[in-house]
Amino acid sequence: MQYQIEKRDPKSSARSGKIFTDHGEIPTPIFMPVGTVGTVKGIHVKDLEEEVNAPIILGNTYHLYLRPGLEVLKEAGGLHQFMGWNRSILTDSGGFQVFSLSERRKLTEKGAEFRSHLDGSKHLFTPESVVDIQRTIGADIMMAFDECPSGDAPYSYAVQSMELTHRWLKRGIEQFKKSNPLYGYEQTFFPIVQGAGYAELRKRSAEYVASFDMDGNAIGGLAVGEPEEVMYQMIEVVNAILPQDKPRYLMGVGTPVNILEAISLGVDMFDCVMPTRNGRNGMIFTSQGIINIKNEKWKTDFSPIDEQGHCFFDLHYSKAYLRHLFVAREMLGPQIASIHNLSFYLWLVSEARRQIESGCFSTWKDQMVKQLARRL
Repeated sequence: MQYQIEKRDPKSSARSGKIFTDHGEIPTPIFMPVGTVGTVKGIHVKDLEEEVNAPIILGNTYHLYLRPGLEVLKEAGGLHQFMGWNRSILTDSGGFQVFSLSERRKLTEKGAEFRSHLDGSKHLFTPESVVDIQRTIGADIMMAFDECPSGDAPYSYAVQSMELTHRWLKRGIEQFKKSNPLYGYEQTFFPIVQGAGYAELRKRSAEYVASFDMDGNAIGGLAVGEPEEVMYQMIEVVNAILPQDKPRYLMGVGTPVNILEAISLGVDMFDCVMPTRNGRNGMIFTSQGIINIKNEKWKTDFSPIDEQGHCFFDLHYSKAYLRHLFVAREMLGPQIASIHNLSFYLWLVSEARRQIESGCFSTWKDQMVKQLARRL
């Protein structure tokens, strides 16, 4: 993987650039649609390519390991071949999913023992096995296995968790360096900064992560219950330490406003289930604010879903029709809303990139933040 910075915003830490993998070019800043189990829920690959225009999506190691399983993925030739996706893929290591199984998992120095949410079967993830699993999945960008504490974790636990993540990271990098890709293209490996909401721990973790000089770095353990101000403070602390010439990935974030604020703090890559999950529940993100399409006020509004939208569905269907689909519980409704929201998120980071390149990002960002938070 290669990364190059093209422009920097003069009034913030925002920057535009490009990531190059063997599956194509990724302009940054970038938002990655979440395709947890080999599909971005309810969306065809063709729409991901043509309407959403996503150069990279995210898959999840935990879920893909359980279903369809490694034997199927290996026989298919990896996840790209299995799902018919010829652009880049990043895989989350499964650390957050194991964290979320607090009643079903046990952490040790060796790794995380957990029971499947599908059938209760017992499994063990280690830093080494997670590398091997991601080799089999075939992601272009692989993530280190980490332990993700909650946003309100006490200091003592946050220290223990961070130190365990660091020891796991060393083992994971060793396994990555002595193993090889399986499908004829290169893979890269990102460490993850942890430390909960404690600036001192985030600083220590960022310094440790940076010392390995990997191709890119991630910031984990945010947007898990802490106040937004704390999240932004931690990003600022971490990005003051992580290498300037490597992409920075903020995991699991977030709202459109979160993304713009994080871009201004020097983040390059994002993922979040919000555009699709909220879309399936009738929340429509637009550049003018947020629409709850289930509201009665849209019942006879025959204007386009988003007159300033950037995909076919935005202009072809009306608000009234989309509301009707939700009220009638037709599956097309959540599909249209999901595609629209992803298209909007990809437009948002693309426009942020354009504003960085024109030198106007900070002024534009401040204006957009006010608009994006409005309820229409």
